[in-house]
Amino acid sequence: MPGENLSRDEARERAALLVVDGYDVSLDVRSAVGDGDFESGAPRTFRSVTTIRFRCAEPGATSFADLIAPSVTAVSLNGRDLDPSEVFDGSRIVLEDLAADNELVVDAQCAYSRTGEGMHRFVDPEDGEVYLYTQYEPADSRRVFANFEQPDLKAPFRFEVRAPEGWTVWSNGTGELTDGTWRFAETKPISTYITCVVAGPYHYVTDSYSRTFADGTTLRIPLGAMCRKGLAPYFDADDVFLVTKQGLDFFHDHFDYPYPFGKYDQAFVPEYNLGAMENPGMVTFREEFIFRGKVTRSSYEGRANVILHEMAHMWFGDLVTMEWWDDLWLKESFADFMGTFANVGATRFKDAWITFANRRKAWAYRADQLPSTHPITADIRDLQDAKLNFDGITYAKGASVLKQLVAYVGQDAFLEGARRYFKRHAYGNTRLGDLLSALEETSGRDMGVWARSWLQTAGVNSLTPQVLLDAEGRIDELAVVQEAAESHPELRPHRVAVGLYRLGSDGALERYARAEVDVDGPRTVVAELAGAEAPELVMVNDDDLTYCKTRFDETSLTTLREHLGALTDPLARAQCWSALWNMTRDALLPAREFVDLVLRFAGRESDIGVLQMLHAWANSSLVNYVAPEWRQTGERLLAEGALRELRAAAPGSEQQLAWARFLASVASGPEDLGLLRGLLEGAEKVEGLDVDQELRWAFLEPLAAHGAADESVLAAELARDDTASGRRHQVRCLAARPSEAVKAQAWAQVVESDALSNALVEATISGFSQPSQRELLAPYAEKYFAAIERVWAGRSIQIGMVVVRGLFPALQQSRATLDATDAWLAAHEDAAPALRRLVLEARDDLARGLRGQACDAAAADASTAG
Repeated sequence: MPGENLSRDEARERAALLVVDGYDVSLDVRSAVGDGDFESGAPRTFRSVTTIRFRCAEPGATSFADLIAPSVTAVSLNGRDLDPSEVFDGSRIVLEDLAADNELVVDAQCAYSRTGEGMHRFVDPEDGEVYLYTQYEPADSRRVFANFEQPDLKAPFRFEVRAPEGWTVWSNGTGELTDGTWRFAETKPISTYITCVVAGPYHYVTDSYSRTFADGTTLRIPLGAMCRKGLAPYFDADDVFLVTKQGLDFFHDHFDYPYPFGKYDQAFVPEYNLGAMENPGMVTFREEFIFRGKVTRSSYEGRANVILHEMAHMWFGDLVTMEWWDDLWLKESFADFMGTFANVGATRFKDAWITFANRRKAWAYRADQLPSTHPITADIRDLQDAKLNFDGITYAKGASVLKQLVAYVGQDAFLEGARRYFKRHAYGNTRLGDLLSALEETSGRDMGVWARSWLQTAGVNSLTPQVLLDAEGRIDELAVVQEAAESHPELRPHRVAVGLYRLGSDGALERYARAEVDVDGPRTVVAELAGAEAPELVMVNDDDLTYCKTRFDETSLTTLREHLGALTDPLARAQCWSALWNMTRDALLPAREFVDLVLRFAGRESDIGVLQMLHAWANSSLVNYVAPEWRQTGERLLAEGALRELRAAAPGSEQQLAWARFLASVASGPEDLGLLRGLLEGAEKVEGLDVDQELRWAFLEPLAAHGAADESVLAAELARDDTASGRRHQVRCLAARPSEAVKAQAWAQVVESDALSNALVEATISGFSQPSQRELLAPYAEKYFAAIERVWAGRSIQIGMVVVRGLFPALQQSRATLDATDAWLAAHEDAAPALRRLVLEARDDLARGLRGQACDAAAADASTAG
């Protein structure tokens, strides 16, 4: 629809014209249950009546309200009835001849969603119960009620909801049921995209938090947590509340601004597209954070990090909100940094910075080398741009840069700047300069130079040590060389620690010298380390102070090849693994060598999150970067290694569980698959390994993909686990089977039909694309390029993104696929920029994989020749 993709210019014009004083939103969702009275093929709808009170700076002017709905029953502006067929085009309501003070009333039939956008409706297959929740970011509240859908037109909201009998309804404010309607307290001024409604027969647990401040006042916050009834037996609400209370204490200690939104509910909801969403007073999470089976400590750490990330948004994002999506980093980068900062400072997860260095930064490094990379403060032209910029740069690179900023200005100055920022802009909207001015006041530093280097340029620098020794074998000069990609040549200032490591008599590889230095320009000498004993390993970003790709000199690389497992410091070890992975992706290290390092040293990894990341990287090496002729050998070696470590791991340990899951991901031979089948059937045992329901599905997918588990086996497993989670697993396994008919059916379900929900679309795509089925999938490369523009035009942006990313023929790793991608891009220069971006990103991954394969093959040839 022409008006659905709101542009930045339109938003600025409307913000200059209008001030919104308040919303009254009345929803009737009783139609969510039962068969209803809907025409065949028509969407299931609910009634939405919205009253907006707003002022206009130029009486007589024309503007518009936003609404995406199947139909509008009535529109009234200042008591004047308007003809919906004349003023509503499917996404906008034209408002002409505005007065100084206005009241708009819109009565509409809005559609329930199956894509996780707007008002999502989920029917639980286990008991037939219906669950509703809303998800709006960046601009889907207009699918539920009429509004001015942009972040800088904040207003107070009053919601009321009529729901089926026996349901409970939650929103941002506290609510009560009177005369059959749930009525909620008026919110503080907030943006449309963080309003929220959750409704249904949810399992609900309560607690409370209180805090007495230095002035003697006491803040009491009612706490709630909820999930589907079917997940209630697995819901560890006590741990959710523990982290919640620890986070509230931490942020009150550091922000000096009491939590401003009354209650604090947290809903774990089905078929959720995101990790979570920071709706004030009513945070929503994907229900996969409720663990149905045994998981590692890393999963609990990840959940805690997300809880704290969303809590940080109550200040960074909800209390103070960016003016437009250009400054999305003002909320997401800060929340990503604060999630880890609070996790380390307040919870049991004291090693969360290791996870950040190893996992979050890997996301950032990948995003920052794509052709779509952008400055942290991005140029967001419209809502489609905004949707795609919830990426590794806005989140993880931004958080990395803030970590560097804390080192640059000092933690006290950083936090005092944040406190002033909250108090100065509470319930308002800001731009980059507003935060920088507060930080300049508290730090005394010129933040403009820092911002230009770190926030307003794109790309990642590489730092490499250069070591010159004197005649006595001591360091004569140690320098750090900084490089940048030709496409993004900015050389940035870095505050880094340079660490020197040697092997001790006990075989441990440990640091014996360290110096902090400001790296600026192409080459920086670290004078403090002159005269030190010759190192066997130099770390140029020791302690992970800056955001960069770390390289090694030849001596250091040789040391890691032989002694990586001897590094005693877990953060240094995690950084070395990350650096080696970046070298593999950059075709500087043969992929089979990375696989060999994993096989030799991953079993000694103490940090479970790092171990699981190594498993993912080893898999990616095999699928994307090793020479094709070595894949079968690599598969066998990884499977043998996984089985060896599985049997060696302590019974019942999380390492044992991680190796069992890794074995399932690489199993391909008769012996591996036979073991998995035996574990499922009980004929095989691994001491201490509990093959729970989630692990059963993990074992079934490779069996299905290799033709060792047919439809009847999967049907029997679904009968054992006929739940929403079980249905998703079964759909994935069904699509994984090696059959032309299976692949054709999966393709049709995703590309030619919109009958599947968002979760089942993702599950189908995941099963469809099996690395062991490259030849079977080859015909779909041509079909992909013929279909994607039609899919993008006809589906919601969320589903469009999932399909375009997920079905790209990445497994057809050849020059022909690259040429086909280039041909599509050349023939579709006028395609939607967001669609072109997705294809360009996929092309870049493919080209990178081909370079990696060439590097791997060349190294093998050189080894053979030698």
